[in-house]
Amino acid sequence: MGQDQGAAAFCRDCFKPAGDGDRRCASCRSPRLARHPELHALTTAHLDCDAFYAAIEKRDNPSLLDKPVIVGGQHRGVVSTACYIARIHGVRSAMPMFTARKLCPEAVVISPDMAKYAAVGQQVRALMLDLTPLVQPLSIDEAFLDLKGTERLHGRSAAHSLAHLALRIEKEIGITVSIGLSHNKFLAKMASDLDKPRGFSVIGKAETLAFLAARPVGAIWGVGKAMQAQLAKDGITMIAQLQTREKSDLMRRYGTLGARLYHLSRGEDTRSVSTEDETKSISAETTFDEDISDYRALERILWRMSDRVSRRAKKDRLAGHTITLKLKTADFRIRTRNASFQDPTLLADRIFTAAQPLLKREATGTAYRLLGVGISHLVEIDPDQAEATLDQRAATRAKAEQAIDRLREKFGKDAIDRGLVFDAELNETPKASPRRKPGPIQ
Repeated sequence: MGQDQGAAAFCRDCFKPAGDGDRRCASCRSPRLARHPELHALTTAHLDCDAFYAAIEKRDNPSLLDKPVIVGGQHRGVVSTACYIARIHGVRSAMPMFTARKLCPEAVVISPDMAKYAAVGQQVRALMLDLTPLVQPLSIDEAFLDLKGTERLHGRSAAHSLAHLALRIEKEIGITVSIGLSHNKFLAKMASDLDKPRGFSVIGKAETLAFLAARPVGAIWGVGKAMQAQLAKDGITMIAQLQTREKSDLMRRYGTLGARLYHLSRGEDTRSVSTEDETKSISAETTFDEDISDYRALERILWRMSDRVSRRAKKDRLAGHTITLKLKTADFRIRTRNASFQDPTLLADRIFTAAQPLLKREATGTAYRLLGVGISHLVEIDPDQAEATLDQRAATRAKAEQAIDRLREKFGKDAIDRGLVFDAELNETPKASPRRKPGPIQ
């Protein structure tokens, strides 16, 4: 991938051209050379901040620079981000904190400061927008960029502009980023993970099929653990095996996902980098046949709406930082109440438990004709990793919810019906029960 000795090359630190056989820049002696046959022809990029939360904490406290830093829950929580020193000890994102502490007892553990991280994310985004108006954020610390047509504006290729951007982020903001450059979004995102931290990786058109063939199916964006297990049962563990299958065969076996597997296994992705028509929120609401004032009745409806929002969020692979409860009174007055998460969610259980106390405060005898719930401040997420930032008990409930989702996917959305067990001792925990078909009374 991209180390052809006859390729175009330049230094990522001083931007001087590099020779065919150079291992270091002849001008500044830096080993950080960008080299690839298609280096100056590609314009689709993915930028990902390196160990974002931990990098900001180290920037703000220089005494932490040479220490392992973990950002996450202090005791029963999980790891949100681990710096690269901590990763050497085996610490990974989504790992239970007690496991991380055992692996790296000398680590400095810091609780997340989402407001600070969001502000830094906005600074990074502003610098990206200086380069191109076509910036599509995926989360607080990553985005796609389309630099097509910017060569004339900036007087340099997209690759040169991206290298300048990475160095500018380091100097002006004090954190590092990794960049993937390719001919579509799927491959650009894959490239940005190849050489972290401070990486600059390129996947060209000519090498696409061979590059993908050597990788496991889990490298395809959106193929989580559940899908990997299903593919493995069918004898498919490598992308090369998907490349030999006909599209019709994959669709017959996996439905619309089969078409996606067919195209992505071949590096085909027609999505454009777009800032328009982004989903701002996901919500569900219902108007009652008769006004309702009873809290228990409203709570049951809240659960159904939370479940409906969760289903759509999982389908769209979006999670929200903010949950909003909407109520409309009998005289048509609208009340909205909000709560926020440090980490985004698309899980029905978390949406419901966040909205539940908001509803309890409003359900004091007032009659309502409508109830709705929604999530906003959305980011893309892998549903298989949705429980990553939860404590262990919540993560267990999340895994149970994902098991229900898999049953619904296999047997239909009505295969499992979720309701509420109203038991004070159980703290009104959502519970799943199978939907039975009508039959004779035994």
